[in-house]
Parts: sequence; C-alpha cells; structure tokens
Amino acid sequence: MADAARKGSAHRSAAPGSEIPPKGTKKRRKRKRKRDRKVFAPGAAQAAQANAEKQQPKPRGVEPAPRNNGYSPGIFAALDLGTNNCRLLVAVPTAPGQFRVIDAFSRIVRLGEGLSANGRLADAAMDRAVDALTVCATKLSARPIRRARLIATEACRAAENGELFLARVKAETGLELEIIDRMTEARLAVSGCESLIERNTEGVVLFDIGGGSSEIALIDLSRGRQGRLSSHIVAWTSLPVGVVSLAERFGGKVVTRESFAAMVQAVTDMIADFAERDRLKHVAQSRNFHLLGTSGTVTTLAGVHLDLPRYERRRVDGLWMDNHNVDKMIERLLGWDFEQRVKNPCIGADRADLVLAGCAILEAIRRVWPSERLRVADRGLREGVLSELMGDEGVWRRRPQRDARQ
Repeated sequence: MADAARKGSAHRSAAPGSEIPPKGTKKRRKRKRKRDRKVFAPGAAQAAQANAEKQQPKPRGVEPAPRNNGYSPGIFAALDLGTNNCRLLVAVPTAPGQFRVIDAFSRIVRLGEGLSANGRLADAAMDRAVDALTVCATKLSARPIRRARLIATEACRAAENGELFLARVKAETGLELEIIDRMTEARLAVSGCESLIERNTEGVVLFDIGGGSSEIALIDLSRGRQGRLSSHIVAWTSLPVGVVSLAERFGGKVVTRESFAAMVQAVTDMIADFAERDRLKHVAQSRNFHLLGTSGTVTTLAGVHLDLPRYERRRVDGLWMDNHNVDKMIERLLGWDFEQRVKNPCIGADRADLVLAGCAILEAIRRVWPSERLRVADRGLREGVLSELMGDEGVWRRRPQRDARQ
C-alpha cells in the first residue's frame, strides 16, 4: 500500500506526458544529476557569496538601505557646497517626515578664502573644493540615487568666476551644481530644522551662520501651525557676512575684546538695515519664543559647553542653552588664545580662527532679538533639501505592500 502511494505520488508530480524512468537506470541517474545541478548548485554558490560578503569590511559611516516587505522608497541625496564646507548626505525615508542617513561626507574646503578681498575664487580654494567634490561624486555613483539636489551658496553666488568654477566641477567630477538664491537658502534651513520646533512654540528666530553670508528667518506660529514650517516665515534676511569674511576683515587668530566688540557692532549695524526685524515683536516676550541656531558656530559652542572630549552630534543636536550658558561660553572663548582654541577637540585647527567671528554674529543676533533660550541644531540646509525632495516625491504618503507570503 505504501509503495503504491509513493508510486502514485511520483506520477502525480511528473509533468503531463512524461515518464519517470525506473530507479537505477542510466537515464534516471543522468536526470538526477541535472536536477541537482539546477537546484542545489546555485544555492551553494549564493551561500558562499553571502559568506564572502560578510567577511568584507564595511565602509565606515555607510549603512544598507532598509528593506520593508520588498518596498523600496528610494535613496535621496543632498550636497551643499558653501563658503567654508563641502557636505553631502545620502538618506532613505523612514517614518512620515523622517529619514535615515546611510552615507555622509563633510570637509572644510574654505572655497571663499580671499573672496571678500579679491572678488574671485582662488585657484587653491577651487582645487580643494574639486577634490572634495570628487569624493562626493564617487559616493553618489556607488548607489542608485532616486533624486538628488546639489547646491552651491554664497561663495559661488558672490564670486565673479563662480559660474566658471561650476563648469570646471561638471567637467572634472560630473556633478552639476546649482547656485541657489538667499531666500531659497533661508527656506531650506528652516525646513531642515522643522522637527526641532516644539508644539507650543509661538515664535522663532532661526539663523544659519555661514562662511560668507548669514541667513535669518522670522517664524510666526502664534496662530497655530499648518503645513510646512517654511510657510510660517513672515520675514527673512541674508546678511552679507559670515565667519570667513568677518574673520578676514577683523582678524581671526588674534581676537581682542576690542576687536570682538567691533565685529559685533558691524553685524548689528547690518541687521539694523533689516526693515522687518520687528515682525515677531508681539511674541518676543513670551516664554514660547526662542532662538534656533544652525551652524558650526552654535554646535561648536555647545560642544565646548558640554566639555566633550570629542564632538558628538547626538548630544549637541537639539540641545537647549540659556542666556547664562551662552554668555559663559563666549566669555570662555574670548579668554583663550589661538593655540588654546586649536587644542579644544570641538574646535580644532580648522575652526580656531573662525569661531570668535561666529560668536560675534551670534552676539549681534542675540542683541536684536533677546531671548532666554537658544536651541542648537546640528542640521539645516542639507536636511531641508532631503525633506523637500522626499515630500515632493510623496514617499511618506505611500504604504508598503504586504508580503505575499504573509
């Protein structure tokens, strides 16, 4: 009976019109070898390949894109070439309004070095930027990028040879960068910090201290929050000054209290020309009004405040500092000479001659818009680019299909 059942089962599994040769025959052995090669050999090869891949060291800072029941919302990238830094973020969408960074790159290139004096990008500065952009191009080409936005800001806006430089970048790296205007730069910085604005907030002065310019946006949330945070911008300005240009004008290595005061006054005078600076006057005295800074200046200040042995983004991003702490940190930095600033792990040689110029811009902003609290953002323009790209693609509105096997 069992033999008959097995025979019946064998016949049922055979393709219609086919015959299964008797056991032990040459034809049956040949057919079995063919089936073994088809079924088992690829599996063994795949296992061996997977095992080999596990043994390969993974590049630092790179994470695989997440799998979600076979649903892939795609990979997005944002590149920001500024006056001082070249930065890249590569990310995948996760929960609504959020994303996870799977690759990143940042290098201080000082593209705007000497720009305020000569009106042109220097050859050495352009070479440094092209070297950094070559690294970015390699990273971008290694992944199937769904959408990317590659932007250049103040240095390329202001330089008379800015467009020629971008043509060189395209020829040598394949990257095509766009020069964005100051209003777009301010809007993107606001978009990048959206998740740091709490529900009960009534007003925010958000500022981004750059290398060649500083963007300031006044955000009014007193009537409630609807849509994107950038839709609540009631006024904005872009000051034609940043840490590089201010340090070149007043000196960055040796900063006395007198030269620091002169820097603060120079920036305060620029803000005085901002006709709409009082648009948040009706909420300025509220406990739910605060400053929000996104730049190397405020993140450096936060790192010094926390006495970090090395910079840690997770401890800095979103940190609250009150007036007393900000005053204390600025005073502490003013008391250090250049070498002491270099030795601090959160400043280092790259920022030692720029950090006090950044503090002067911050101090001018604090004088014009006094607030009891300052929130620190280690995020900004690139995160804003990613948020807008993902929002425009509608990736957060989609729902992954259930796996057919579930």
